[in-house]
Amino acid sequence: MVAESDLNTGLLLFLPYRALENRIFARLAEAGFDDFTPAQARVMQRIGPNGTRLTELAEQAQITKQTAGFLVDQLEKAGYVVRVPDPTDKRARLVCLAEKAASAQRIAAAVVAEVEKEWEAHLGSRRMKQLREALTLLREITDPWAEPS
Repeated sequence: MVAESDLNTGLLLFLPYRALENRIFARLAEAGFDDFTPAQARVMQRIGPNGTRLTELAEQAQITKQTAGFLVDQLEKAGYVVRVPDPTDKRARLVCLAEKAASAQRIAAAVVAEVEKEWEAHLGSRRMKQLREALTLLREITDPWAEPS
C-alpha cells in the first residue's frame, strides 16, 4: 500500500474524479443510457450549446480528428448527437447534442450535485469552498479553453 504522502497531486485529483465518473455511469446505465463509453462521453461533454466543429472537439479532447470522427459517428448512430451545417461556413458541419444527450446530461448533473453534497459533508463547507477556489485557480493555467476570469 502506498502512503498518502507518496501520492502525487495529479493522482489525488484523478481518484475523486474517477469515483464521480463511475457513479454517473452507473446511474446512467440504471436509466437505460448504457450505450456509450467514457471516451464518447468526454467528447460529448465538449459540445457547446450551439454545436461544435469536429476539429475543435478533437483538439479539446486531445485526440486525433479521426478518433473524434469515429466517436461522433458512434454517438450519432446511438442518437446522442446530430450533425448540422455550420451557419458561419457552409463547407463545415457542427456536432450538436440531440434530446437523448440532453436527457442523459440531466441525470449526470443530478449525480454530480449529489456527490458534491457528499464531498461537502465530508470536507465541511469551508474546505469545499477552498477546494473549488483552488481548482478554479489551477484551471487558469491548465485549461486552454477556460474563459478568462
